[in-house]
Amino acid sequence: MTADARIDGYAAAILEFAKAEDELARVGDELFRIARSFESSNELRDALTDRRVPVERKQGIVADILGDKVCPLTINMINFVVSAGRAGDLPAIADRLAERAAAARDKVIAEVRSATKLDAATEARLATALGRATGRDVELKTVVDPSIIGGIIARVGDVVIDGSVTSRFQELRETLNRR
Repeated sequence: MTADARIDGYAAAILEFAKAEDELARVGDELFRIARSFESSNELRDALTDRRVPVERKQGIVADILGDKVCPLTINMINFVVSAGRAGDLPAIADRLAERAAAARDKVIAEVRSATKLDAATEARLATALGRATGRDVELKTVVDPSIIGGIIARVGDVVIDGSVTSRFQELRETLNRR
């Protein structure tokens, strides 16, 4: 089984569980946010992917971190992935789940990274603008990423729109280095 097929399989299973419990939107959103935290925390990623750490300890870490911040089904789905030894695939599984859930609603996912949390009005304007730019109905997933300093980076499928301050600094640096 290829990695893509395995990731698709986990995403499909979680999608069916979440649909059956009528928690698809919530579980999908929570897994997406947890996956972004997983990507940005070396300590968390190392703890959940270390083969020397027993599964029970890994599940304890998940419970300690998430506690009552997410619904029990989300914790169960993460524990399902962790106990199968696939914690390293968690971000890809969460992304695939979000894509499948959005596709079921005839939408595409737009991941928007910003240095600070966006307010609801800004998110609505972004969703409208990205929908116009792509010709698709867009479901926005936001990620706070202070490393981009300011502006936003939007990704819809393979299309990336980089309006970040970090990108502007990089362009300026390259321009100055050419002189």
